[in-house]
Amino acid sequence: MQAARAAPLQWGAPSGSGRGIRLGYDSWTLNGYGWTAIQYLDYAARQRLDAVQLSDLFNYESDGPAYLQRVKDHAEQLGIQIDGGFGCICPSAGNWKKENGDPVAYVRKGLRVNHAAGARMMRAYLGGRAERTGAVPLEKHIENTVALLKAVRSEALDLGLKIGIETHGDLQAWEVRELIEQAGKDFVGATIDTGNPVTLAEDPMVTLETLAPYALTTHVRDSVVFEHPRGAVTQWVALGEGSIDYVRFFERFRQLCPQVAVQLEILTGGPPQVLPYLEPDYWKAFPKARAWELARFVALARQGHPFMGSMVMRGREMRPEEYAAALKEQQRIDLERSIEYAKNVLKLGLRA
Repeated sequence: MQAARAAPLQWGAPSGSGRGIRLGYDSWTLNGYGWTAIQYLDYAARQRLDAVQLSDLFNYESDGPAYLQRVKDHAEQLGIQIDGGFGCICPSAGNWKKENGDPVAYVRKGLRVNHAAGARMMRAYLGGRAERTGAVPLEKHIENTVALLKAVRSEALDLGLKIGIETHGDLQAWEVRELIEQAGKDFVGATIDTGNPVTLAEDPMVTLETLAPYALTTHVRDSVVFEHPRGAVTQWVALGEGSIDYVRFFERFRQLCPQVAVQLEILTGGPPQVLPYLEPDYWKAFPKARAWELARFVALARQGHPFMGSMVMRGREMRPEEYAAALKEQQRIDLERSIEYAKNVLKLGLRA
């Protein structure tokens, strides 16, 4: 795809700046604004970004062909790549909404909508952390997801659109890799989220190294990780304010998947979370966990420290309407601070 204005940008092509990695953001980062696809694209243009991930079908005002063509044309005029989005695709997971109707038909709709809007991939996920310990075994959720993916394979191949399974706090990277290989690498790949893995005691560098061969897009955010008497503590923060060595991370990223867009998904406002991996009950959710991967995470925690900056946090003691405006403003501020860090420190983005 080429931009119709200014210096044309081609997907996957190196830029004149030498940076060579597309920089964008996931629309869920600014969910408090409730914007439409066109508005998210316009914001990306104002921030001189190269890409946007429209995280779900609710970003589109319509699924009609004329409207979706308008979104596609607008992205082309701005020179912005659209990475498509969808939600949960596992019909047995807690995140699946029964009002979506038949799962196969609904996912096929997602493929058609995202393709019509100009996307070449569609991010999706199995479920969440609860799927590791619920009444339905995790293996059954994986089986159901693989079956669903295989049922839409012909539609995806006909459209030339791949499905990127996200590391969504449900599966560790090696489990996502196995799911992809079971479903079919010809049309299924990975959405590498770097924030969710730390909630499963996984170093994001392990996530990258495991899933880079399958990478279609990303969700990038930072996390503080530090030791705790019960194991470790994690908390999501703006890019550059956490424990992840993103300079080193993107040195590796450039080697392993240089054509994949970096989509910032900056989700601040959550409280610190304890991972009690020094307690036996924790491992009931991870019966096949790999010791060497935990060792990488423990090393990360030993080098980390708590977040000591300012942050508005969601809390039960306050009614949402009392601080919704502050959280909304924080979404924008933390995203824009992260964009600057990505451009100036990590040297990401095709546009100066």
